[in-house]
Amino acid sequence: MNALGMIEVQSIPLGVNAGDAMLKAATVQLVTAQPVCAGKYIVIVTGEVSAVSESVAAGKAEAGQRLIDSMVISHVHEQVPRAINACNEIGEVAAIGVMEAYSLCAAVVAADAAVKAADIHLMDVRLGRGLGGKSFITMTGDVAAVRAAIHAAEGMSEVKGLLSESVVIPHPHPDIVKSLY
Repeated sequence: MNALGMIEVQSIPLGVNAGDAMLKAATVQLVTAQPVCAGKYIVIVTGEVSAVSESVAAGKAEAGQRLIDSMVISHVHEQVPRAINACNEIGEVAAIGVMEAYSLCAAVVAADAAVKAADIHLMDVRLGRGLGGKSFITMTGDVAAVRAAIHAAEGMSEVKGLLSESVVIPHPHPDIVKSLY
């Protein structure tokens, strides 16, 4: 796997249909396909760049005018798909960074940019489940690395205007850390 692709559809039935088309169009692996808040449906796949691009194109075609957003990240960082499924192992927590996004696709792009920019560990990329259509990213590392990661993500042209708030919390209380797992 070296690419990650995603579609966000404004209809659950059309999203399921688009996901089926994505998986039939190319040899890709499903990361997740699920309904999210505000009656949307997301499908995320991984694989070779050309296969992921072909898969996303098929999903976009099936979604038609109900497509909200889509993206393909070639050379995605290995932590991103695991963070989407909340499967990253987190060691010692010196600082926590939390970023909020209005767009689910923008959250994934921001997470990839953050983890590539600094020595951080993604904890979670929470995509609109129970969040009214918003998303958030949690990460850990030393304070400077977390700040650098958030700064890099916020500077991405693909996410301009789609990120809301962000914070860096040095030495977070252990109960707050546990609440994020």
